[in-house]
Amino acid sequence: MNSVLFHRRRAERFAQLLDEAHGGRRHHVRSSVDDDLADVVAIGHRVSALKHSVDVDVDPEFRMSLRAMLVAAAEREGIGNIADTGATVDLEAFRAAATAPKQRARRLRTRGAILAGVAVGAIAISGMSAASENAVPGDALYGVKRSTERAQLALASSDLSKGQLFLDFARNRLSEARAVSDGDGFARALDDMDANTTEGVKLLTTAATQRKDTAALDAIDAFLKKQRTDVGSLIDGTTEARHERALKSGGLLLSVEKRGDELRRALKCGAEASTRADALGPLPGACPAGSAPADAPAGRSQNGGSGEANDVRPEKSDPKPGSSDTPAAPGSADRPASSPAPTSPTPTPSHDGNVVEDLGDLLGGLVP
Repeated sequence: MNSVLFHRRRAERFAQLLDEAHGGRRHHVRSSVDDDLADVVAIGHRVSALKHSVDVDVDPEFRMSLRAMLVAAAEREGIGNIADTGATVDLEAFRAAATAPKQRARRLRTRGAILAGVAVGAIAISGMSAASENAVPGDALYGVKRSTERAQLALASSDLSKGQLFLDFARNRLSEARAVSDGDGFARALDDMDANTTEGVKLLTTAATQRKDTAALDAIDAFLKKQRTDVGSLIDGTTEARHERALKSGGLLLSVEKRGDELRRALKCGAEASTRADALGPLPGACPAGSAPADAPAGRSQNGGSGEANDVRPEKSDPKPGSSDTPAAPGSADRPASSPAPTSPTPTPSHDGNVVEDLGDLLGGLVP
């Protein structure tokens, strides 16, 4: 009972202070709650002062009913007191709703800053990649060039794409070998070129065998068409060390060409996939009996391996006994038959000679 009476007196005193603040009759009394209500009255006074700057006018009847509701609520719950936890929940929800637009705007600004940073970084990386395209070993941007190549490999979607990228990198290493002046740099560039060539050919031959499609082998042939000419140009007019090192790379290209031909014939004759492999990828399987391709080149065995040329010309047959193609000369019966003239043995082609000749053809006639 005392609590209800206290809240009622507090509400009545609050109403009196509001009237006095708006020019009403002053009540010459002072209560112990005046100090607590002073802040609330000041807020009401400031709100009233803003009334002239607001175009919307409040309905007097609504004002009176609202005031009565506020006074009744003040009597029931008190002024400045929180009645229950539900009010706290509503207040927190109100604060969250009020700050939500600011938080969304802050998140949008953060995302915009991140996207701008990513865009600037991408532009910078693209510029550095373009600037490092012609870098050679020893240049400041050469590391960026190799890092860009590794990133391209990481983004490749299949072994076929990776194999083609490795062959492109082998062309880059060949261009770098032309640009370097010292012998060690030349050898390192060709070592990297051979490593890229081997890895690319391995991926492409594996893809061709698994898919039973010669498209990957066509990519190898297109690579060899220009690479052989460029490697051959490194041999002419160089030092002995460079000459020997370039010959080694030329031999690798010759092996790649032979492997491509062997796999192409194996795919054409329907050979079973071989489980054996080496540095250049899977070895070709043997063609089924009687299914060797008709266009197999001479000097290659049925399964695609290289061997000695099987081009043997028939020799003139010896005359049969008792037969004579020409009449005997007078007195020849009394003479002993002359021994046939000795024939020189047919030379057997040398396997090493074939390799040298093939390598000479590979290098464009630069090696005698």
